[in-house]
Amino acid sequence: MSMQAYRGSILHYLEDPYTHPETSRAFIEDGLLVINDGHIHAVGPFSALIASLPKEATRIDYSGKIIMPGFIDLHTHYPQTEIVAAYGRQLLDWLNNYTFPTEKKFSDASYAREVSEFFIQELLRNGTTTAMVFSTVHPDSTDAFFETANALDLRMIAGKVMMDRNAPDYLTDTAASSYEDSAELIEQWHGKGRLSYAVTPRFAPTSSPEQLNFAGRLLQEYSGVYLQSHLAENKQELEWVAALFPNARDYLDAYEQAGLLGPQSIYAHGIHLSDSACQRLAETGTVLAHCPTSNLFLGSGLFEMSRLTDQGVRFALGTDIGGGTSFSLFSTMAEAYKIQQLQDLSLHPDRAFYLATLGGAKALSLDHCIGNFLPGKEADFIVLDPSTTPLMRFRMEHCQDITEKLFVFAILGDDRLISATYVLGNLVYRQEQ
Repeated sequence: MSMQAYRGSILHYLEDPYTHPETSRAFIEDGLLVINDGHIHAVGPFSALIASLPKEATRIDYSGKIIMPGFIDLHTHYPQTEIVAAYGRQLLDWLNNYTFPTEKKFSDASYAREVSEFFIQELLRNGTTTAMVFSTVHPDSTDAFFETANALDLRMIAGKVMMDRNAPDYLTDTAASSYEDSAELIEQWHGKGRLSYAVTPRFAPTSSPEQLNFAGRLLQEYSGVYLQSHLAENKQELEWVAALFPNARDYLDAYEQAGLLGPQSIYAHGIHLSDSACQRLAETGTVLAHCPTSNLFLGSGLFEMSRLTDQGVRFALGTDIGGGTSFSLFSTMAEAYKIQQLQDLSLHPDRAFYLATLGGAKALSLDHCIGNFLPGKEADFIVLDPSTTPLMRFRMEHCQDITEKLFVFAILGDDRLISATYVLGNLVYRQEQ
């Protein structure tokens, strides 16, 4: 691949704005992003870099637009794409009435491939270049997702759902078969290209203690694999877990006893947590995926960002399609802001954009290769067009600085704000004019 140079306003984060408010953000009004062989070669002011740019380098001018790292989505379900915005249920009814009947269709490999292709195009159209993804109990559904992602050289994490009880017979596996299927998928896909595998018990109520122990065994046997599941989303769910796991001190302990906590374990939600559970999450480095559009849509509750921050719990953002209502990390940031407003906390736009980029990379232990524009990192990036709608153009004219612009992007932005999406320096999405 030849060298490529992209001119525009450059935005990325070097540190967490919460702990380093003065030094976290790097913004270059007239910048140049130089890519070589799919990786960041240099980034800096246009005036400082243009003279040293080789004549043969391809030059792309995005002046007037903002170039930033691709978004990172910590939690989503690709098979639930077709039930986004389904009416009138909370979590457990949602699963029984919408999720399970829909996921039955993914026993058909061709259908799984069709939906995975649509889902990934939606991610790219919304500027998301990395996501942690649930498939279904069917191994073919995981194969379909990985095949689609691998064809585009995407950095994606996914796994087959493990579910051996409290679900329809057509969707259950067994503790042993889930281990065997997952092991085969790990050996086939983990570390292939830019793909990683996540051991995926849906949530404690649909996995027996034996199955959770098998999940822990997979984490021990296969270096570098992830764990993804759900935690403390809904009060009725907490009561169910307490009845199903009488020997667990709380919901988190149902996973903890199976060895499922750690810095590469990501649990969605974490709304209803005791101080003890927060302490154990922090001590083990376990990550929460904050999914605000889902929490509001399903009436689950409010994520306590300030409390979790004070207690040292790691977290970033997830869309949780299809309980979540948008593929857009802009919409996710907007709802996260509103949830914190209800708790007397104003989520600063720098922190929101950090959580959607470098913060998400750190949460996935991938900040050595994605999340910002330090030289050597993989060149996954997006181009934002502030003139994308009449309202956005008008609003930009009245913004005083980049901080105000970022807040407007977070509150008013959607997929129309994404002008282009690049993966390893290759254009994979361009907005139709």
